[in-house]
Amino acid sequence: MRENVTISYRGAGYEIGRGEQFYGIWAASSSQPQPLEWWPATPEGWAAAWARFTSIETPGTIVPVGQAAVPSAAGPAAAGPSAAGPAAAEDSAAGPSAGPGFAGQVSGDVIASGPAEAGPLFGRDPGTVIAAALLAAGVVLGVVGLFPAYLSGASLAQQADQLVPHVIYLAAWAASAVLIFLGGTRRRIGALLAVGISAVTLGFFFADAGTVIADGSRVMGTGLELGLIGWACCAAGSAVALLARRAGGFGRPHSDDMGPVVMLVLAAIGTAAAFAPSWDSFTLHNAAGVTQTVTEGNAFSNPAPVIVGDVLVMVAIVAVVAAAALWRPLRLGAALLAGAIIPMAAQAISALVQVGEAVSPAQFGISSGQATQIGLTINSGLTSAFWIYCAFLVALIASFAWMLIPPHNAVTQPPRMPQGPPIGVSDAPPSAAVDSVETVEATSVRPPTP
Repeated sequence: MRENVTISYRGAGYEIGRGEQFYGIWAASSSQPQPLEWWPATPEGWAAAWARFTSIETPGTIVPVGQAAVPSAAGPAAAGPSAAGPAAAEDSAAGPSAGPGFAGQVSGDVIASGPAEAGPLFGRDPGTVIAAALLAAGVVLGVVGLFPAYLSGASLAQQADQLVPHVIYLAAWAASAVLIFLGGTRRRIGALLAVGISAVTLGFFFADAGTVIADGSRVMGTGLELGLIGWACCAAGSAVALLARRAGGFGRPHSDDMGPVVMLVLAAIGTAAAFAPSWDSFTLHNAAGVTQTVTEGNAFSNPAPVIVGDVLVMVAIVAVVAAAALWRPLRLGAALLAGAIIPMAAQAISALVQVGEAVSPAQFGISSGQATQIGLTINSGLTSAFWIYCAFLVALIASFAWMLIPPHNAVTQPPRMPQGPPIGVSDAPPSAAVDSVETVEATSVRPPTP
C-alpha cells in the first residue's frame, strides 16, 4: 500500500505521481508503495519522468486524476533521496539511502536504485541469475561444439563460412547474458536481444538437424549435438529473463509512427522472401571455351526437413520484427529487433566469406583429375537475390536506428509539476524499490518554468 503519494496522471498500464522528494512511475494495477522508476523532485526530474511515462504508456490513455494523496494504513517508508537533486546525489559516495542491500547511483537525471555488493550474488534475484547462467552454459556448449565433427565428419572450425555465423550467434548470446546479469534496463535489453536471436536461430539449427533426419544419424557429429543443447540453454535463459521481470509489453503504435512501422514490417517480409532464392552463383569455364553458370542455395531445393527449418527462419524473422514494432517502450522493442537482425546479418556475412573461398570441382561431381584434364576453372559469385536481401537488411538496420530516437509518442511539453505530500513526511522508495530504470534525457522534453 502507498502512503503520502500523490498520483497525478494515469494511463492503461502505468501512473505517475510524486512522493515528498521524488517523482515516480507505478504500475496502475498495483498498490505496491515502491515505484518502478523514480527521479529527483526537481523541474528536470519531472521533465524526465514525464518523458519516460509517455514513452511507455499506451497513447491516448493518459488522463489526469485527483490530487489527493493515496490513503494507506501502512507506515512511512524509508528516507529517500535528498531534494537537492542529482548534483547532491553525485557528491555522495553512497548515494541516496534506499535501505540495506542497495546502493543508489545517479544516471543523468534518473536516480537508479541498483543492487549493492551485499547479500548472495550481489543481491540479484534468482530469475536473473538463472537466466544469465543458462545463457552462459549455452554459450560454453556452443563454443565447445565448434571443434568436433558437426555434419558429415567436418567441424564448424574447418569451414569458415559456417564458423563465422555461429561465432556471431554465440557472441550475441554472451553479450545478452552479461546485460541480464547487470540488471536494470540492461536486463530488459539483454532479455529481448536473446529472445530475438533464439527465435530466428531456431530455424537454422532445425535445418541442420533436418539434414540428419533426411540422411540418417551417421552424418550427425558431436558438434551438432552440443550446438543443439547450447541453443536450448540459450533459448531457455532468454525466456526466463523475459518472464522473470516485466520488460515492457505490446501496445498500439502512435499515429505518427504508423508509416515507419508499416515500412519496418514490409522490410521484414522482403528480407524473409529474399532469403529463400539461391544466393550462390558459380561460373564454370573449360579449355574449349564452354561456359556454364550454376546457382545453388535455394531453400526449397533441399530435403523436406531442411525446408521446414528454412521456413521457420522466414516466419520467425517476420514475427519477431512485427513484435518489435508493437513493443512498448519502443526503444526496448529495438533490442528485440536487433536480436532478429544479428543472425540474418550473420548469414549475409557467411555468404561473403564463402565467395572468397576456393571452390572444389567435387562440388559439381567432377574429380580433380578430370578438372585438370579439361582445363576447368570455377569462379564464384552472388546472385541478385542476395543483394536484394542485403537491401532489405539495411532497411531493417535503419528502422532499428529510428526506434532508438526518443521520443516517439511523448508529449512535447510536460504538464505543470504536481505538488507533493505535506512536508515533513518521508516517503522514498524502500529497499525493494527500483529493479531498473531507463535514462531519459531531460533536454528531450522542455520543462516548464518552476
